This record gives sequence, C-alpha cells and structure tokens, in this order.
Amino acid sequence: MASLSTNLWKEDNKCLDWLESKEPRSVVYVNFGSMTVMTSEKLLEFAWGLANSKQPFLWIIRPDLVIGGSVVLSSEFVNEISDRGLIADWCPQEQVLNHPSIGGFLTHCRWNSTTESISAGVPMLCWPFFADQPANCRYICNTWEIGIEIDTNVKRDEVENLVNELMVGDKGKKMRKKIMEMKKKVEEDTRPRGCSYMNLEKVIKEVLLKLNHT
Repeated sequence: MASLSTNLWKEDNKCLDWLESKEPRSVVYVNFGSMTVMTSEKLLEFAWGLANSKQPFLWIIRPDLVIGGSVVLSSEFVNEISDRGLIADWCPQEQVLNHPSIGGFLTHCRWNSTTESISAGVPMLCWPFFADQPANCRYICNTWEIGIEIDTNVKRDEVENLVNELMVGDKGKKMRKKIMEMKKKVEEDTRPRGCSYMNLEKVIKEVLLKLNHT
C-alpha cells in the first residue's frame, strides 16, 4: 500500500546513499523543521560551528530558511566541508534518524522531531524557536537529560564545542545511554499488548461503546 507523505517539501533520498558511506553514529543530522527561520548571520554561525567541529554532518537547509533572503554559503565553507558534509533541501527524516550512521540531532525541538529522535535513540542539540519548542527543550535537556540547549544568540564556538560534546564527549555518552533506555521503553509500550497500545485500545472501545448507546 502506498503511504501518504505529510511533508511540505520534496524529499531528497540521495542523502541516504551518502549516509551509507559513513561510520556508525558518526554523523550529526541538522534540521530546523519546516517553519523555523533565522538571519543570515545565525546561519553562518551554525555553518562554521559545524565545519569547525570536524564532525561529519547532514544539514537540511530549506530555500526559505533565511529571513528575507536566499541561503548563501561561501566557497570557502563549501571547500572546508566537502569531505564530511552534505547539504540537502529536505529528507525522509524518520529514515535518516534511524540510520546507523546518525549519532546526534541538532533540532528545533518540535514535538514530532522530539518523538522521532527518542524512538530512534538519537540524543539532541536543541535550538528552540517558538510554540511548543521551548517547553519541549526543557524536558529534553533538564528532565530527561537527553539533550543540550544552544543559546538563542548562537555563536560558532558554542556550536563547535557542543557538537563535539554530543558526538564524542562524556556528556554525550551519558545522554546516548539515557535515550537508548527511553527508546527501549517506547518499543515496549507501543508493541501489541504494551501499555500505550492497551490504553489506546481502551479509549477506542469506550468511544465506540458510547456511540452505540447514543
């Protein structure tokens, strides 16, 4: 059966082929969703922070990501990341997060991205923008301890340091262990006869019972 995509942008599946060439848990996946926007100055801070970290990365940059203009990255940056970075317009996010080469997720913390990252067992760097994102970020970083927040006024040195902490640092290792425990719990609760499955089934039965008595 064909699936119906809810994405607003056309997916580029070539990034999956690129990921196949990378080592397990070595790649930082960067995606700020379909609505987050930023200034060109902040884009450059993210860009050079990622480049200076020396970690492989897959960065999803929408054509409308920059406020009031187009995305412009210098030839110097492109040359710097040519052997370890890939930039695409959009991608099948769930497949990317579940790819063995993905070791971290730089995200805007929207709920869908948060749950997909937990389900894939991928720790996060968080740069929330609006709506539910700041609240989700607090849970990710402070309550669940599976992510690190990046300052709103993003700077390349901070991005570089936090990317390296996420991918190869002690805190990153602890976060990865915790999120893998959460992933296991999610799998147990959502399998047939699991806790979440049973609760959903109960709700459906109660709704149908009420409908039958109206």
